[in-house]
Amino acid sequence: MPPTPPRRFEAPDTLLILLGVAVLAVLLVPFIPAGAFRAGVPIALDTFAYSDAPLPAHLFASGDTPGLLNVLFNGLTSGDRNGSAVGVIAFVLIVGGAFGVVQATGAVERALAWLLARTGERPAVLLSTLFVAFSLGGAVFGMGEETIAFVALLLPLVRRFGYPPEVAVMATYLASQIGFGTSWMNPFSVAVAQGVAGVPLLSGAPLRMAMWATYTLAGIAFMLWYARRNRVATTPGHAAAAPVDTAGATPSARLGWPDITVIAAVLATVAWIVWGVTSAGYYIPEIATQFFALGVVAGIVGVASGRIGANAAAQAFVDGARQLLPTVLVIALAKGLLGLLGGADPHAPSVLNTLLFNLGGALQGWPELATAWGMLFTQGLLNLFVSSGSAQAAITMPLMAGLSDLVGVTRQTAVLAFQLGDGITNLVIPTSGAMMGAIGMAGVPWTRWLRVVGGFVLACFALAMVFIAIAVLTGYA
Repeated sequence: MPPTPPRRFEAPDTLLILLGVAVLAVLLVPFIPAGAFRAGVPIALDTFAYSDAPLPAHLFASGDTPGLLNVLFNGLTSGDRNGSAVGVIAFVLIVGGAFGVVQATGAVERALAWLLARTGERPAVLLSTLFVAFSLGGAVFGMGEETIAFVALLLPLVRRFGYPPEVAVMATYLASQIGFGTSWMNPFSVAVAQGVAGVPLLSGAPLRMAMWATYTLAGIAFMLWYARRNRVATTPGHAAAAPVDTAGATPSARLGWPDITVIAAVLATVAWIVWGVTSAGYYIPEIATQFFALGVVAGIVGVASGRIGANAAAQAFVDGARQLLPTVLVIALAKGLLGLLGGADPHAPSVLNTLLFNLGGALQGWPELATAWGMLFTQGLLNLFVSSGSAQAAITMPLMAGLSDLVGVTRQTAVLAFQLGDGITNLVIPTSGAMMGAIGMAGVPWTRWLRVVGGFVLACFALAMVFIAIAVLTGYA
């Protein structure tokens, strides 16, 4: 018999990582002194005191007492409709369902195919427009894995113009992750982080919008520079051998009224949310309802146009929500894990407070800006091991939010450091399935991709340090 090929190493699932940490917490909590910060005064190192007794650790507990086997249920049922975990979980499921219906209408795919047909002979215009579109996709609804199919769609056109295949990845996946990391409303990254950190949902949008525009322009400039520098001459024969596949779109094709209506509904929802958050004080319940309204409108348009049936629209909502079930479980498990450590209340004895006190002591005397930069690079490093944005937010933000209180950095700045550290490293980490899928579709080895975008990633981190500095100096809240 031929020898059995060695099994390829697979990174453990995020749920397994969290469960392992929960087991470790139960084993260690009784031996780590719990502590709390004195109530009624601002949180500071000199207001901390250790409690007289360690926290108990249970395998199974009744009532509201934390226990290892209770960790998931306790996490799922913790909080209220305005915060983590119940409110954020409901928000994530509704948003996923709404975009499931939007995608089922086919409007997004047809709009991109139409765009390819209209700009196919003007490569700079085409690539720039696609970059903005995918960056918006990452910013608005967390587009990531969906870009893999569009890499395949764009490859023939990129080859026709003599560009290397990594340009197709830049215009799609790289653009989406720039949008993901600089978003003002991404429901799977910034919204989860803000909910866990106790920051008003989707607050601080003006700075993030400026940041998104700056990063998007920088990404377009880098992509066009690289494309021009590495372009090779093509011959008519070569062009004919690589026909442009635009999924049926031709220069004479037009978007139908269903496509225009659904795209307009998406844009209108974005504007409605921005107005609601900045002018009407909308929070998790209202924003979730706005996304649900988008799903209803998309479903009505899809059914009325004959694109999908009523049952198919309902199933699309279910499927969209189902795709985010792993995110929901991660949020719940992380929240339950926090309970095993004693909770996030700074005035109640917990191991988390002890960790914050010791970490704050180690950073005592550091400038606020240096601490904020440290948060940025710490989040980038952690993303190598926990590549899910929502998972990383659920795991790290309780600690980072408390640390920001201790060192005088606003919680909004801590969220900003998280989303930038997470989003920028998404461009290169080999543990990201979406990134490996995108460059794999283009036939680009990871080592080559790293050489191509490594300098750009470093520039993105330098730019991130600038925005973090602006946040610290302005007291970003």
